[in-house]
Amino acid sequence: DDKALRKTTAMIVRLCAALAVMLTAASLLSIMPLLHLLRTEQAIMGGAQQYLSVLFAGTIAVLAYNMSAAILRCMGDSKSPLVAMLIAACVNIGLDLLFVMVFQWGIFGAAFATVISQGISFLYCLHRLRAIGSLRMQPEDWKMDWALFGRLLRMGVPVGLQNAVIAVGGMVVQFVLNGFGYLFVAGFTATNKLLGMLESTAIAFGYAMTTYMGQNRGARNIKRIDTGIHSVLLLSAVFSILLSVVSLLWGRNILSLFISSEEADASQVISIAYQYLTLMAYMLWSLYLLHAYRSSLQGLGNTTVPFLSGVMEFAMRVSVALIVPQLIGQQGIFFAEVSAWFGAALLMVVYYYARIRSIKREILTG
Repeated sequence: DDKALRKTTAMIVRLCAALAVMLTAASLLSIMPLLHLLRTEQAIMGGAQQYLSVLFAGTIAVLAYNMSAAILRCMGDSKSPLVAMLIAACVNIGLDLLFVMVFQWGIFGAAFATVISQGISFLYCLHRLRAIGSLRMQPEDWKMDWALFGRLLRMGVPVGLQNAVIAVGGMVVQFVLNGFGYLFVAGFTATNKLLGMLESTAIAFGYAMTTYMGQNRGARNIKRIDTGIHSVLLLSAVFSILLSVVSLLWGRNILSLFISSEEADASQVISIAYQYLTLMAYMLWSLYLLHAYRSSLQGLGNTTVPFLSGVMEFAMRVSVALIVPQLIGQQGIFFAEVSAWFGAALLMVVYYYARIRSIKREILTG
């Protein structure tokens, strides 16, 4: 249904444009209150404010890329968003070197480079979208359809709230962490940077499953839905185990890439970071399960329970961060993240298998 496809795409663009304006304004106004709330050290307050101001001012670039990349994936093109991010990464590195080392723009330059690279990734995705014949927009496609707009909101709001709740939980952890001193914060942050790499494959599988499950729900192909979940679980097991082994064997060497060896306390920071990484490595399988089942349910049209998994993440992350360090010391904060993974993954697994039969019946009869 190309007409409905174009209309839906137009309403998505309208929705994202409205969100960009609201989120940009809200985020810029909240910078200083949030930095104070998180007990940010005065020594880095100015730099943090400058960095976030530039990033938040570029919110529209981030939204535009994610919107266009999501549409491409829904159309079955997962390669173009990857190419866009590879281009953005290269541009970001090049501009970092130019702005920071040549122009001496410091923190502002690093942030500005990130925003520009996000904008370029959007322009590449837009170029790929314009090549899809079924998405060549007509003037009538842009006419406001409040019913469709509302439906998109109802589908998207739970996912947005899920991410917001998870982010708030992360801020609570940061609040507790900032009370442990600079060295502990540095080690914790180094491991979290590495977590982005460890989680990237799980996120990629999640994107794939959202598209795959949605397509097969539309085709009412129950057999392929079962095949898909079995395949992603196998892939998740293989990759999570492989990455865990690499982290345990070479974690210290990898972490040293994120920590300046010239610092006097570098060895202590690496030791803190590796303790955190070790715990993550043993629990990485639960993070991969979480992404696999949550994304599968979202692809099948259920965004409410995945939202509840975000609430579970928040509850586990916050309760562990506030309580466990009081019982066993600073290292207790390490358990906040992995507990959130495990609790949310358990909820997703139990719900999926408790409801999958009725979900299949709804697909076949709907």
